[in-house]
Amino acid sequence: MLRHLYIKNYTLIDELDIDFSEGFSVITGETGAGKSIILGAIGLLLGQRADSKAIKAGADKCVVEAHFDLSRYDMKPFFEENDIEFDASDTIVRRELTAAGKSRAFINDTPASLALMKELGEQLVDVHSQHQNLLLSKQNFQLEVVDILAKDGKELEAYQRAYAVYRQAEHELEELREEIERNRIEADMLQFQYEELSNARLVEGEQQELEAKSDTMTHAEDIKQGFYTTVSALNGDEQGGVLASLKRSVSALRGIEKVMAQASQLADRLDSSLIEIKDIANEAEELLDKVDFDPSELDSVNARLDRIYDLQKKYRADSIEELLAKQKSLHQKLLSIENSDEELAALQQKREKLHAECLAKAQALTAKRSKAAKTIERQLCERLVPLGMPNVRFEVAVEQEEIGRMGQDKVAFLFSANTSTALQPVSQVASGGEIARVMLALKAMISGAVKLPTIIFDEIDTGVSGKIAEQMAQIMYEMGCQDRQVISITHLPQIAALGTTHYKVYKEETKQGTTSHMTMLEAEERVKEIAQMLSGSNVSQAAIENARQLLSSLAPHQHQRQSRDEDGGRRDGE
Repeated sequence: MLRHLYIKNYTLIDELDIDFSEGFSVITGETGAGKSIILGAIGLLLGQRADSKAIKAGADKCVVEAHFDLSRYDMKPFFEENDIEFDASDTIVRRELTAAGKSRAFINDTPASLALMKELGEQLVDVHSQHQNLLLSKQNFQLEVVDILAKDGKELEAYQRAYAVYRQAEHELEELREEIERNRIEADMLQFQYEELSNARLVEGEQQELEAKSDTMTHAEDIKQGFYTTVSALNGDEQGGVLASLKRSVSALRGIEKVMAQASQLADRLDSSLIEIKDIANEAEELLDKVDFDPSELDSVNARLDRIYDLQKKYRADSIEELLAKQKSLHQKLLSIENSDEELAALQQKREKLHAECLAKAQALTAKRSKAAKTIERQLCERLVPLGMPNVRFEVAVEQEEIGRMGQDKVAFLFSANTSTALQPVSQVASGGEIARVMLALKAMISGAVKLPTIIFDEIDTGVSGKIAEQMAQIMYEMGCQDRQVISITHLPQIAALGTTHYKVYKEETKQGTTSHMTMLEAEERVKEIAQMLSGSNVSQAAIENARQLLSSLAPHQHQRQSRDEDGGRRDGE
């Protein structure tokens, strides 16, 4: 719960440094004194967007810092998951804004993102302002209330997992249908393209072989001349050819090898060269005989290459391998079209199975929600009767519709404050004061199901007064006795009188301008403040007496509650 709040240079606040107590506290002050400014500062700690205009004029930056005691709440896992040091008795949340528009957030002196601060804030403080009463017109809010009080978190999580799988299957089915439709439209073109590539009878490596053959045939005369010159140079006539010269050299060396040993070695080396050159001459002669220029064959080769090049250009391919891959892809698409009905039927069957699984889990959710709805109807009426609605009727209508992310239930809160008026949606028939009381009752019920450290009510008492205000105060007081802190910003003395701690917000005019302050009231100060709330700015002695009487008349409620708590504590310890 909120133990301490520090604000510096925020709007009209120079510096605020104040402690908060557990239980039920009240904040009072004239309209415009700065109560909403304090809420705005707390909102920054809950991850709300910052505006540099909120910085007090002339200041470089503003700071808002709060200390929370979380020792009674199981929040350690949040800090461990986000690698933040955890101090259960003193968790510090701080936000800093600069005049240059920069914003920094810290959780226990660890820099934190705004999203992380908001996530933590939702677990620390619930601020209920007047505009939140509009939530009663939102179906999502009404369903959320039922889910909280039904405690169906595990069932909802299981359903949403199944629903996600079902939606994925639906997406795949829709994609397949679209693909099938596209393919059917393009089927004739796909068939033509496949047959065109298939009829070309393409073979891997064919292009390189044909290009080499085309080059050879195109330069046949040059090739023949080259081989002819080579053969002539090697064989030649009896005296001029390379081979004949080598033979004469070998013979000469053999003639002197008996008188000079080195000649034998040279002769052997020439013999080896002679064998190699003979092979070259013979191979060149064979190739010369093979090279032949056939214009019709060259035309055929070039025609085949032209066909290949045309296909590559048409299908934007760089090789026969890519054309064959395209041919294979077309074949697969055509097979897919042929087998599409079977594939579609299989996916539809899968979708129906997943839909049935979702429906079963949705029905389990419906059962828990319907049971909780009856409890909500009964308890809400019990809470609203003392709040000035003796003939109230309240119904949680749970209707089934097509399954969605939250299940198959459509929830509507139906309300009637009179026996003669038919039940209608609460937002359509309830007055502002009635909606405020319904929301307070719902918050009280929710607070019993969710352990939220701090709840702040911002003028939830709008539209009520007198005895009803006392009853609303009693509800908030009871909420504050259940291991949580409740703070009410109010203009009603009946509510202010029941607070265990009373704070006042006021403005002060100084030479530097208007400043807003907040202080905790002592006993006599509190009497004077409530007297002023009862009578206005001119506080009479009668108003003082009325204030004392109001405080004393409501004090027994606190005393009785404290006694019950102490008795319960003794019984637990016995």
